[in-house]
Amino acid sequence: MLLQPFLRAAAAALAAWALVTMPAQAADAAAAPPAVAAPASAPAAGLDSRVQDLKADVIALNRDLLVLEEELLFPANTQVALFVSMDVGKLFSLDSVQIKLDDKIVADYLYTPNEVAALHRGGVQRVFVGNLKTGPHEITAFFTGQGPHTRDYKRATTLKFDKASEPKYIELRIRDTTAKLQPEFDVRVWQ
Repeated sequence: MLLQPFLRAAAAALAAWALVTMPAQAADAAAAPPAVAAPASAPAAGLDSRVQDLKADVIALNRDLLVLEEELLFPANTQVALFVSMDVGKLFSLDSVQIKLDDKIVADYLYTPNEVAALHRGGVQRVFVGNLKTGPHEITAFFTGQGPHTRDYKRATTLKFDKASEPKYIELRIRDTTAKLQPEFDVRVWQ
């Protein structure tokens, strides 16, 4: 990632700051006469709370930097995001998905049983985020798995769409068709 060296440098700087400021604060506390005899665990509790505050600051900084990195790498006017979801999924057990965008493979994902179970429970997986120029494009998704009667199954679905200046969100949905007793694969563009 683009900002990973910056994140490491920020974490190291925060750790160095903690090492520099904490011994100085301990020396100041030793020089001042104690007003009331404090239990031995009080300085350790204060140190623990400062360390926890420092950890929270590092986590917040990391989150903010990751958001900034995504905004820089994928500006809203060129962004396209592809998602995979399953509706019921009793007639199809997903093994893998391969996605081509304008005849170029952009995602190739092999699912674990836990990931398939999460999709069955209503989860949605973001499988690709990228940049596209405005104009016409074509997406083709290949789904591999076991279909009805535990037969190997490979199906594809295609969508042609126009990319405008706003971000484009596309869902690749697997759903059961009880009328045909087969899985159905469709592509839906979110507005």
